[in-house]
Amino acid sequence: MSQPTVAEICRAIAHAPSCELPALIARYASDPRAGVIAALVSATRRLERDEAERQRLDRMSEVQLSLHRDGVFVVAGVDEVGRGCLAGPVTAGAVILPASARIAGIDDSKRLKPDARVRLDAEIRRVAEAVAVAHVEPSVIDAIGIAAANVLAMRRAIEALDVEVEHVLIDGLPVDVGRPATAVVGGDRLVAAIAAASIVAKVARDALMREMDARFPEYGFALNKGYGTLEHIDVITRIGPCELHRMSFSPCSQVSLF
Repeated sequence: MSQPTVAEICRAIAHAPSCELPALIARYASDPRAGVIAALVSATRRLERDEAERQRLDRMSEVQLSLHRDGVFVVAGVDEVGRGCLAGPVTAGAVILPASARIAGIDDSKRLKPDARVRLDAEIRRVAEAVAVAHVEPSVIDAIGIAAANVLAMRRAIEALDVEVEHVLIDGLPVDVGRPATAVVGGDRLVAAIAAASIVAKVARDALMREMDARFPEYGFALNKGYGTLEHIDVITRIGPCELHRMSFSPCSQVSLF
């Protein structure tokens, strides 16, 4: 049988799933051709990246697994987005993931590109045991303050889950969400369920702000999502805020509501 060409070997390695790479590396390890050697180096690096990701995902499940070992099995991750916006709601996500779930690429929503967030949102909803999103509107933020609104959004998201939650994992410092809870500083990048909650909240809020762009096109909500970009602040200064703006936030608090 003739020896495979370099192109054939490279193609086989490039298209092989990770589980097949060790066998391919062993098969062609003695091939002296430069193209094959380069392909094997690339395959080895791919295996190293995959192993690093596997270990990262395992670490992201450690807090939940610890609770399971203590007999607490219905564990929800919760996180909020939109805290610093000038317009739109503060939005919280709540997600119950199986402890065995390993969702490649899951991370704090702020560290992900929009297309990655959308893809991960779909995967989270596919594997999760329960998902809920809740919004707290600008008028309530103005009435009770952003800190209380954040907690209210998280409470609403938890209550919207279709199961009774035993324990909640929260990003940041402890807050009262009406359930026993563990707060993890940096939890949206360290704990899978919290990261999942941040992603579903961000995707849902971004979609809502795109819808609001059709109602209030002057403000560019489809692009700025309500955050205080220079362009957004300029529009507020020129024409004033709309009903979606948080009137307790500067510069909205310094101009009249139409």
